[in-house]
Amino acid sequence: MDVHLVDGTYELFRHFFAVPPASDANGLEVGAVRGVLGSVLGLIEGGATHIGVATDHVVESFRNDLYAGYKTAEGVPAPLLAQFPVLEEALQAMGVVVWPMVRFEADDALASAAAKAARDERVGQVFICTPDKDLAQSVAGNRVVQLDRMRGIVRDEAGVVLKWGVRPESIPDYLAVVGDSADGFPGLPGWGPKAAALTFSRFAHLEDVPQDWRLWHASLRGAQRLSAVLRERWNDALLFRTLATLRVDVPVFETVDELAWKGPAPEFERTCERMQSRSLHARAMAAVRARLAPGGGGRVS
Repeated sequence: MDVHLVDGTYELFRHFFAVPPASDANGLEVGAVRGVLGSVLGLIEGGATHIGVATDHVVESFRNDLYAGYKTAEGVPAPLLAQFPVLEEALQAMGVVVWPMVRFEADDALASAAAKAARDERVGQVFICTPDKDLAQSVAGNRVVQLDRMRGIVRDEAGVVLKWGVRPESIPDYLAVVGDSADGFPGLPGWGPKAAALTFSRFAHLEDVPQDWRLWHASLRGAQRLSAVLRERWNDALLFRTLATLRVDVPVFETVDELAWKGPAPEFERTCERMQSRSLHARAMAAVRARLAPGGGGRVS
């Protein structure tokens, strides 16, 4: 079996800005929710059997206690924020396991689930369904990969190196100096993607970088200046790396069997009626019938 782990926060944001607004029977905005449900159903229709979706139930996390500038809900449209609990409830009704994060972030849940699923010998591949560069640190060989469904790209460890110039384990160090505008930390002055890639392709982590800049990559221009910045801002670099490092100890599941999709719960029909999208329920039931049909595996999960 393969395991598909979906970044529900990314999906909700993407659909909110990509699909036309749509209201439920009570006049509440649910267009993005409907889009995400359709997207997850698309995975199921494509053959996915074991699925987990992580969401940021609240935008803030423990990282906000570490760094005042870390991302918050400020500036996020209220109609978008209001759809998170609606999405979580709808996914659960559809029979999909959901991890709504409060103290941690959705990315932490995905990283934890990927690490745990990869330890199960029954699992063929773990697909982390998001283009988010933070999750590149969770990629492991060809066993744990990133799936960018929008672009149809599967990125294994070699793909991470090709994209960012460093191995997965160096992604937090890379982000520490380059920064991450989406997460709200700036990195170090003068450090860009090329300098970071040249440095951390040779020295895996911040602690491995020699203090003598002459031992750095021969083709790295401005190494002396970058070395001085790194030493002057060393504590910032360590803090930013901590912010960029995903947790792998978030409680997600006891066994991957919990992620098996067994079809929607009875209340999913009412959920779809309320969202004025009966087609979602019809698709879910069709997926159940397809799994039970001859040649369809004989069982839903």
